[in-house]
Amino acid sequence: MNLLGAFSKVSEGIFCTDAPLVCFSHLRWDFVLQRPQHLMQRFSADRQVFFFEEYIPTDHHLAYLEIHPFAGTTVKAIRPRVPHWWSESERETALARLLDDLLALQGGRQPILWFYTPLMFAFARHVDAAAVVYDCMDELANFKFAPPQLKAMEQALLARADVVFTGGDSLYEAKRDRHDNVHAFPSSVDAHHFRNARNGQASPPDQAGIKGPRLGFYGVIDERLDLALIRDIAAARPDWSFIFLGPVVKISQNDLPRAANIHYLGQKTYAELPAYLSGWDVAMMPFALNDATRFISPTKTPEYLAAGRPVVSTPITDVVRSYGEVPGVYIAGDSRSFVEACAAALALCQSSEPWLESVDALLARSSWDDTARKMRLLIEQSMSAPAPLPAEATGPFVARAAPEQPTPHA
Repeated sequence: MNLLGAFSKVSEGIFCTDAPLVCFSHLRWDFVLQRPQHLMQRFSADRQVFFFEEYIPTDHHLAYLEIHPFAGTTVKAIRPRVPHWWSESERETALARLLDDLLALQGGRQPILWFYTPLMFAFARHVDAAAVVYDCMDELANFKFAPPQLKAMEQALLARADVVFTGGDSLYEAKRDRHDNVHAFPSSVDAHHFRNARNGQASPPDQAGIKGPRLGFYGVIDERLDLALIRDIAAARPDWSFIFLGPVVKISQNDLPRAANIHYLGQKTYAELPAYLSGWDVAMMPFALNDATRFISPTKTPEYLAAGRPVVSTPITDVVRSYGEVPGVYIAGDSRSFVEACAAALALCQSSEPWLESVDALLARSSWDDTARKMRLLIEQSMSAPAPLPAEATGPFVARAAPEQPTPHA
């Protein structure tokens, strides 16, 4: 770990040879591996990528940056540390200064600014960037504990962004009238990685003793899951085992359904997932239908399919649109139909039906490599010839804004 700030130096290893990309994320690099990590890993092939995370309060009297390298990638996680007693205004001023210090080390190259959270635009809006990208993977304003200023900051970010990507078709429909250069990029997949689950890997020790059939879910366990549905289906089929992998976030452990056939095995690494999937008969997405799930496009849908597992999901809009007619995908809206769909999925596992052939043909068109390539082209186009704004643009459509002048640092 390197430190940048009032009292430390940064090693020469962070200098880059092309325009640096600074990705501002509400997710930490070493948390659950999702869309940001997949894309930034690929963009780091020809430029330095800094993954700028949310600040961490500190007891130290000065603000500083921690720079974390990770094995297997050139992406560096940037973790600001800010005195916990500072006001919001003091904190934003300090974060702007730390960002400027980081960029000053890049040889004067204009950076590409990439945002997953509009909140971080508050301290980055003054930067003279080569391009500003907003990759809207979720409607964060609908999530539990969302800050009240999030919608206003998104409006400001949309005014400045050169290109906007969305994590699914429903998000595209929600944003397309608010910017002139919006493109939908639904969840992609590293099919080769998850296809390893089809090779009959040995089940990990904490799963090996769980009797079958096994129905599993992996991902963040939060307000997006339908806990009542999980409780009902587990009670309806005590002869099935339900396995959940992932951290519990924003909800209490006490609220989780508990039964002899429900197993919470904790968070697993991306590398471990195929081994767990290999031991499942069916993969589940028991999402609640609420504001937090209205616009989600679960990455796990193509991952489950790449692993060769039938999928049973509640009727999430983007899942129904993209996968509702795909063999091996079952949509169920209540506990009774969910149990019936799981039974049908288990029967498919035992059949000789060649359902995976059409699945593999679909997944071949959904790689992260291809998504990153298409995004790169759109960013380059926006850098060379930004699309003109319609003269008649009114209402929610946001006009492009120039960088704000930075507040002088004391």
